[in-house]
Amino acid sequence: MRGLIYACGWLAIIILGAIAAFLIHNSVRAIQEAGIGTMLSTTAWYPTSSPGKFGLLPLIVGSLYVTGVALLVSVPVGVGAAVFISEFSGRRVKDVMKTIIEFMAAVPSVVYGLIGVAVLIPLVKDIFALDSGMTALTGGVVLGIMSIPTVITISEDALHAVPADLRRGSAALGNTRWQTTYKVTLPAAGSGIFAASMLGLGRAIGETMAVLMLTGNAAVMPASVLESVRTMTGTIAAEMGEVVQGGLHYSVLFAVGLVLFIITFAINLAADLVLERQRKRWRR
Repeated sequence: MRGLIYACGWLAIIILGAIAAFLIHNSVRAIQEAGIGTMLSTTAWYPTSSPGKFGLLPLIVGSLYVTGVALLVSVPVGVGAAVFISEFSGRRVKDVMKTIIEFMAAVPSVVYGLIGVAVLIPLVKDIFALDSGMTALTGGVVLGIMSIPTVITISEDALHAVPADLRRGSAALGNTRWQTTYKVTLPAAGSGIFAASMLGLGRAIGETMAVLMLTGNAAVMPASVLESVRTMTGTIAAEMGEVVQGGLHYSVLFAVGLVLFIITFAINLAADLVLERQRKRWRR
Protein backbone atom coordinates (compact mmCIF):
# COMPACT_ATOMS: atom_id res chain seq x y z
CA MET A 1 0.00 0.00 0.00
CA ARG A 2 2.87 2.35 0.74
CA GLY A 3 4.34 1.66 -2.70
CA LEU A 4 0.95 2.24 -4.33
CA ILE A 5 0.57 5.58 -2.55
CA TYR A 6 4.06 6.65 -3.62
CA ALA A 7 3.28 5.60 -7.20
CA CYS A 8 0.05 7.64 -7.25
CA GLY A 9 1.89 10.67 -5.90
CA TRP A 10 4.62 10.44 -8.54
CA LEU A 11 2.00 9.82 -11.24
CA ALA A 12 0.29 13.11 -10.33
CA ILE A 13 3.64 14.93 -10.54
CA ILE A 14 4.42 13.31 -13.90
CA ILE A 15 1.02 14.27 -15.32
CA LEU A 16 1.48 17.86 -14.13
CA GLY A 17 4.92 17.99 -15.72
CA ALA A 18 3.56 16.54 -18.96
CA ILE A 19 0.87 19.22 -19.11
CA ALA A 20 3.49 21.94 -18.59
CA ALA A 21 5.76 20.42 -21.25
CA PHE A 22 2.86 20.17 -23.73
CA LEU A 23 1.92 23.82 -23.21
CA ILE A 24 5.53 24.98 -23.51
CA HIS A 25 6.09 22.92 -26.69
CA ASN A 26 3.05 24.44 -28.41
CA SER A 27 3.88 27.95 -27.17
CA VAL A 28 7.43 28.05 -28.54
CA ARG A 29 6.48 29.75 -31.81
CA ALA A 30 4.49 32.45 -30.03
CA ILE A 31 7.34 33.08 -27.59
CA GLN A 32 9.87 33.33 -30.42
CA GLU A 33 7.87 35.39 -32.93
CA ALA A 34 5.50 37.49 -30.82
CA GLY A 35 7.76 37.71 -27.77
CA ILE A 36 6.60 36.79 -24.30
CA GLY A 37 7.53 40.21 -22.90
CA THR A 38 5.61 42.00 -25.65
CA MET A 39 2.54 39.82 -25.15
CA LEU A 40 2.51 40.36 -21.38
CA SER A 41 3.04 44.12 -21.55
CA THR A 42 0.78 45.25 -24.43
CA THR A 43 -2.98 45.76 -24.44
CA ALA A 44 -3.95 45.35 -28.11
CA TRP A 45 -5.57 42.01 -28.98
CA TYR A 46 -6.08 41.93 -32.76
CA PRO A 47 -5.06 38.40 -33.82
CA THR A 48 -6.43 38.74 -37.37
CA SER A 49 -4.66 42.01 -38.24
CA SER A 50 -1.48 42.10 -40.30
CA PRO A 51 0.73 41.71 -38.41
CA GLY A 52 -1.25 40.19 -35.59
CA LYS A 53 -1.28 41.90 -32.21
CA PHE A 54 -1.39 39.60 -29.21
CA GLY A 55 -1.49 41.71 -26.05
CA LEU A 56 -2.40 39.42 -23.15
CA LEU A 57 -2.71 42.12 -20.50
CA PRO A 58 -6.47 42.75 -21.01
CA LEU A 59 -7.14 39.01 -20.79
CA ILE A 60 -5.14 38.66 -17.56
CA VAL A 61 -6.75 41.70 -15.95
CA GLY A 62 -10.21 40.56 -17.06
CA SER A 63 -9.63 37.14 -15.51
CA LEU A 64 -8.44 38.71 -12.25
CA TYR A 65 -11.45 41.05 -12.10
CA VAL A 66 -13.94 38.25 -12.60
CA THR A 67 -12.14 35.95 -10.16
CA GLY A 68 -11.88 38.70 -7.53
CA VAL A 69 -15.63 39.34 -7.65
CA ALA A 70 -16.26 35.59 -7.46
CA LEU A 71 -14.14 35.32 -4.30
CA LEU A 72 -15.94 38.27 -2.69
CA VAL A 73 -19.21 36.41 -3.26
CA SER A 74 -18.24 32.81 -2.55
CA VAL A 75 -15.93 33.06 0.48
CA PRO A 76 -18.15 35.04 2.94
CA VAL A 77 -21.30 33.18 1.91
CA GLY A 78 -19.60 29.79 1.78
CA VAL A 79 -17.79 30.12 5.11
CA GLY A 80 -20.89 31.55 6.79
CA ALA A 81 -23.02 28.68 5.51
CA ALA A 82 -20.39 26.15 6.63
CA VAL A 83 -20.34 27.66 10.13
CA PHE A 84 -24.13 27.46 10.36
CA ILE A 85 -24.23 23.86 9.11
CA SER A 86 -21.41 22.69 11.37
CA GLU A 87 -22.07 24.63 14.57
CA PHE A 88 -25.68 25.79 14.78
CA SER A 89 -28.06 23.75 12.60
CA GLY A 90 -30.04 20.70 13.67
CA ARG A 91 -29.52 17.33 12.07
CA ARG A 92 -32.57 17.56 9.79
CA VAL A 93 -31.65 21.05 8.57
CA LYS A 94 -28.06 19.92 8.04
CA ASP A 95 -29.16 16.98 5.88
CA VAL A 96 -31.44 19.18 3.78
CA MET A 97 -28.76 21.83 3.27
CA LYS A 98 -26.12 19.27 2.30
CA THR A 99 -28.50 17.84 -0.29
CA ILE A 100 -29.09 21.31 -1.75
CA ILE A 101 -25.34 22.01 -1.84
CA GLU A 102 -24.64 18.73 -3.64
CA PHE A 103 -27.34 19.59 -6.16
CA MET A 104 -25.84 23.06 -6.73
CA ALA A 105 -22.44 21.49 -7.40
CA ALA A 106 -23.99 19.14 -9.97
CA VAL A 107 -25.74 21.86 -12.01
CA PRO A 108 -23.90 22.41 -15.36
CA SER A 109 -22.19 25.75 -15.76
CA VAL A 110 -24.20 26.54 -18.89
CA VAL A 111 -27.38 26.47 -16.78
CA TYR A 112 -25.89 29.05 -14.42
CA GLY A 113 -24.96 31.05 -17.51
CA LEU A 114 -28.52 30.95 -18.82
CA ILE A 115 -29.88 32.09 -15.45
CA GLY A 116 -27.35 34.92 -15.46
CA VAL A 117 -28.39 35.97 -18.97
CA ALA A 118 -32.08 35.96 -18.08
CA VAL A 119 -31.88 37.49 -14.58
CA LEU A 120 -28.55 39.05 -13.70
CA ILE A 121 -27.64 40.89 -16.91
CA PRO A 122 -30.86 42.98 -16.97
CA LEU A 123 -30.59 43.54 -13.21
CA VAL A 124 -27.01 44.85 -13.37
CA LYS A 125 -27.90 47.00 -16.39
CA ASP A 126 -30.83 48.63 -14.58
CA ILE A 127 -29.15 49.07 -11.18
CA PHE A 128 -26.00 50.72 -12.50
CA ALA A 129 -27.63 52.42 -15.53
CA LEU A 130 -25.28 50.76 -18.02
CA ASP A 131 -25.56 50.31 -21.76
CA SER A 132 -24.95 46.58 -21.32
CA GLY A 133 -25.22 44.28 -18.32
CA MET A 134 -22.49 42.00 -19.68
CA THR A 135 -19.73 43.00 -17.27
CA ALA A 136 -17.02 41.54 -15.08
CA LEU A 137 -19.37 42.02 -12.13
CA THR A 138 -22.07 39.88 -13.77
CA GLY A 139 -19.68 37.07 -14.61
CA GLY A 140 -18.01 37.26 -11.19
CA VAL A 141 -21.28 37.01 -9.28
CA VAL A 142 -22.34 33.92 -11.23
CA LEU A 143 -18.90 32.33 -10.81
CA GLY A 144 -19.08 33.10 -7.11
CA ILE A 145 -22.41 31.30 -6.85
CA MET A 146 -20.91 28.36 -8.74
CA SER A 147 -17.96 28.26 -6.32
CA ILE A 148 -20.08 28.37 -3.16
CA PRO A 149 -20.68 24.57 -2.95
CA THR A 150 -16.92 23.93 -3.07
CA VAL A 151 -16.20 26.47 -0.33
CA ILE A 152 -19.03 25.20 1.88
CA THR A 153 -18.08 21.53 1.55
CA ILE A 154 -14.37 21.94 2.32
CA SER A 155 -14.95 24.52 5.08
CA GLU A 156 -17.56 22.36 6.76
CA ASP A 157 -15.19 19.39 6.71
CA ALA A 158 -12.47 21.56 8.30
CA LEU A 159 -14.84 22.76 11.04
CA HIS A 160 -16.06 19.21 11.66
CA ALA A 161 -12.44 18.06 12.10
CA VAL A 162 -11.84 20.45 15.02
CA PRO A 163 -11.63 18.30 18.19
CA ALA A 164 -14.74 18.40 20.37
CA ASP A 165 -12.49 18.89 23.42
CA LEU A 166 -11.72 22.43 22.26
CA ARG A 167 -15.43 23.26 22.15
CA ARG A 168 -16.08 21.70 25.56
CA GLY A 169 -13.09 23.50 27.07
CA SER A 170 -14.34 26.82 25.72
CA ALA A 171 -17.83 26.19 27.07
CA ALA A 172 -16.35 25.27 30.47
CA LEU A 173 -14.68 28.69 30.56
CA GLY A 174 -18.08 30.36 30.16
CA ASN A 175 -18.09 31.16 26.43
CA THR A 176 -21.34 30.99 24.50
CA ARG A 177 -21.64 28.84 21.39
CA TRP A 178 -21.08 31.88 19.16
CA GLN A 179 -18.04 32.99 21.18
CA THR A 180 -16.65 29.46 20.96
CA THR A 181 -17.19 29.48 17.22
CA TYR A 182 -15.34 32.67 16.36
CA LYS A 183 -12.71 32.50 19.12
CA VAL A 184 -11.85 28.79 19.02
CA THR A 185 -13.39 26.79 16.20
CA LEU A 186 -12.78 29.18 13.29
CA PRO A 187 -9.10 29.81 14.17
CA ALA A 188 -8.53 26.08 14.62
CA ALA A 189 -10.08 25.37 11.21
CA GLY A 190 -8.36 28.34 9.55
CA SER A 191 -6.04 26.27 7.35
CA GLY A 192 -8.92 24.21 6.00
CA ILE A 193 -11.03 27.30 5.35
CA PHE A 194 -8.11 28.90 3.53
CA ALA A 195 -7.74 25.76 1.42
CA ALA A 196 -11.47 25.93 0.63
CA SER A 197 -11.04 29.53 -0.54
CA MET A 198 -8.16 28.52 -2.81
CA LEU A 199 -10.21 25.68 -4.30
CA GLY A 200 -13.04 28.13 -4.88
CA LEU A 201 -10.56 30.45 -6.61
CA GLY A 202 -9.43 27.59 -8.83
CA ARG A 203 -13.03 26.80 -9.67
CA ALA A 204 -13.65 30.41 -10.68
CA ILE A 205 -10.47 31.17 -12.63
CA GLY A 206 -10.79 28.01 -14.73
CA GLU A 207 -14.45 28.43 -15.72
CA THR A 208 -15.19 28.97 -19.40
CA MET A 209 -18.81 28.69 -20.47
CA ALA A 210 -20.37 31.08 -17.97
CA VAL A 211 -17.83 33.84 -18.64
CA LEU A 212 -18.36 33.49 -22.39
CA MET A 213 -22.08 34.08 -21.87
CA LEU A 214 -21.93 36.88 -19.30
CA THR A 215 -18.83 39.09 -19.52
CA GLY A 216 -19.27 40.60 -22.99
CA ASN A 217 -15.95 39.23 -24.34
CA ALA A 218 -14.43 42.64 -25.03
CA ALA A 219 -10.65 42.28 -25.24
CA VAL A 220 -9.92 45.76 -23.90
CA MET A 221 -8.37 47.01 -20.67
CA PRO A 222 -11.21 47.40 -18.15
CA ALA A 223 -11.23 50.36 -15.77
CA SER A 224 -13.73 48.76 -13.36
CA VAL A 225 -15.83 45.64 -12.84
CA LEU A 226 -18.75 47.44 -14.52
CA GLU A 227 -17.15 47.09 -17.95
CA SER A 228 -17.12 44.20 -20.39
CA VAL A 229 -14.05 41.99 -20.20
CA ARG A 230 -12.59 38.91 -21.83
CA THR A 231 -10.92 36.22 -19.75
CA MET A 232 -8.07 33.91 -20.72
CA THR A 233 -10.27 30.81 -20.65
CA GLY A 234 -12.95 32.58 -22.71
CA THR A 235 -10.39 33.59 -25.33
CA ILE A 236 -9.11 30.04 -25.74
CA ALA A 237 -12.62 28.61 -26.01
CA ALA A 238 -13.87 31.28 -28.42
CA GLU A 239 -10.93 31.26 -30.84
CA MET A 240 -9.32 27.81 -30.77
CA GLY A 241 -11.86 26.33 -33.19
CA GLU A 242 -11.18 29.04 -35.81
CA VAL A 243 -7.38 29.10 -35.97
CA VAL A 244 -5.01 27.24 -38.30
CA GLN A 245 -3.36 24.39 -36.45
CA GLY A 246 0.34 25.10 -36.05
CA GLY A 247 -0.02 28.78 -36.95
CA LEU A 248 1.06 31.76 -34.86
CA HIS A 249 -2.43 32.46 -33.54
CA TYR A 250 -2.73 28.79 -32.56
CA SER A 251 0.56 29.00 -30.68
CA VAL A 252 -0.46 32.24 -28.95
CA LEU A 253 -3.58 30.55 -27.57
CA PHE A 254 -1.37 27.86 -26.08
CA ALA A 255 0.76 30.66 -24.62
CA VAL A 256 -2.41 32.02 -23.00
CA GLY A 257 -2.99 28.58 -21.53
CA LEU A 258 0.61 28.50 -20.30
CA VAL A 259 0.19 31.88 -18.56
CA LEU A 260 -3.01 30.63 -16.94
CA PHE A 261 -1.20 27.45 -15.86
CA ILE A 262 1.63 29.48 -14.30
CA ILE A 263 -0.77 31.83 -12.48
CA THR A 264 -2.76 28.91 -11.08
CA PHE A 265 0.41 27.06 -10.08
CA ALA A 266 1.78 30.16 -8.33
CA ILE A 267 -1.47 30.72 -6.42
CA ASN A 268 -1.59 27.11 -5.25
CA LEU A 269 2.08 27.18 -4.27
CA ALA A 270 1.56 30.34 -2.23
CA ALA A 271 -1.49 28.75 -0.60
CA ASP A 272 0.52 25.65 0.32
CA LEU A 273 3.25 27.80 1.89
CA VAL A 274 0.69 29.71 3.95
CA LEU A 275 -1.00 26.48 5.07
CA GLU A 276 2.32 24.91 6.07
CA ARG A 277 3.24 27.98 8.10
CA GLN A 278 -0.12 27.87 9.84
CA ARG A 279 0.27 24.15 10.60
CA LYS A 280 3.66 24.82 12.20
CA ARG A 281 2.16 27.61 14.31
CA TRP A 282 -0.58 25.34 15.57
CA ARG A 283 1.92 22.55 16.35
CA ARG A 284 3.70 24.93 18.73
